[in-house]
Amino acid sequence: MKTWIYGASVGALVAAGAAYADGHQIEYGLLPDKPFEGTTLNVLSVVTPQFDGLMLRDDEFTDLTGIDVEWTFIPFGGLQEKLNAEGVAANGTFDVVNYLDTWGPPNRYWLRPIDDLLERDGISMDRYPSAFAASASFNGETMGFPLRAHPQLMFYRSDLIDEAPQTWDDVIRIGKELKESNPDIAPLAMYYVNDGNRQNLFVWLNFVWAAGGDILNDDCTPAWTSEEALSATEDYIALHTVHGITNPDSVGFNEADARISFQQGNSAMMPVWWWAYSPMTNPEQSTLTAEQVAFTGMPSYQGRTETYAISMPFSISTYSENQDAAWEFMKWLSNPEMDKANAIEREVEGQAIVNNVVTHISSLQDPEVNAANNDIQQAAWASLENSDIMPQIEEWPEVGDLLSAAIAEAAAGGDTRQLMTDAAEQATRVLTRSGCIAR
Repeated sequence: MKTWIYGASVGALVAAGAAYADGHQIEYGLLPDKPFEGTTLNVLSVVTPQFDGLMLRDDEFTDLTGIDVEWTFIPFGGLQEKLNAEGVAANGTFDVVNYLDTWGPPNRYWLRPIDDLLERDGISMDRYPSAFAASASFNGETMGFPLRAHPQLMFYRSDLIDEAPQTWDDVIRIGKELKESNPDIAPLAMYYVNDGNRQNLFVWLNFVWAAGGDILNDDCTPAWTSEEALSATEDYIALHTVHGITNPDSVGFNEADARISFQQGNSAMMPVWWWAYSPMTNPEQSTLTAEQVAFTGMPSYQGRTETYAISMPFSISTYSENQDAAWEFMKWLSNPEMDKANAIEREVEGQAIVNNVVTHISSLQDPEVNAANNDIQQAAWASLENSDIMPQIEEWPEVGDLLSAAIAEAAAGGDTRQLMTDAAEQATRVLTRSGCIAR
């Protein structure tokens, strides 16, 4: 059944593409004459103001195409389980799905590659920063559009800290000074807990990559036991265990916990995704004002800055019986004009929307977008100049869980080197069993 649906959809898309090729197209490259009028698409998405803004605008898509859209929003903490369940069920409940990039390879068996459609409709993935584009691909195939994507920035209290920390040594120095001058505020909010989403690896990667280490070698064997990587990991853990500049609750914090600590004024610095700027300065979510919240690029380590970038692509399900209509929706959803408007307009259909996330290079460099968001896109663009992504392998969730558990135990006082070595041994067995490491 899966193969038949996929084949039928490709045929419909190619036939529909003939009209497009003849030059009969409407706004956003959508097909004319509403060929899929009356179709209802079901979309699975993470909860975020960014996508609320898109959902509130989808009447435009319906007016242009006659296609209705029903959105199902899932909090990030439950999205992975929901995505996996949809893949197993194979019933096509959702036509379009949203997921974290590292979940893509394990689910690639039911996500439709779109390279033929991109070529047909003249859409280039070069419109996205290279890290974002790579995060939406697997084995050389483009699986979707990275419509929610993030570089990392360092946020800090400008009313407590005079100069932006440029290095991790600066962070440590400033942190120790703050412990003396403002003992009621933790200098740094970190998130070391093993939360099932591997969030405690996000900042760790900055240390490892800057030190010249890596996660996997070219032969798929674990690379995090090199001396460079182990030393960098020890320094990452030492922010909490040795220097004592982190919030005392950091061993139990996930990313949201750390962010809330910052928003409540309980921590003075936090390295996190750029999207956090909106809730940090939103009076309904934060005790801080915009004047108190500053940001800079991620601090350098050993003289180098290499950051981790992440995305949450949208893809078409191969189980869907509406793949042709779903592609029309994807074109509308991903258009650059929408990207820009969604970061500038603060009210949509009478609902307040505060969002600074854009993913197109044109939006990142757009003066209007930057002016509306205190130039955070300019800082993000600089951060993305030297960014990379997690390994795009099917085994990553299992391997990443082993790493995340080791990091959490190390932050709780365990032997960092031994824990990372043990994780490498376990990961080697996983990667050998799967065939990633050649037998």
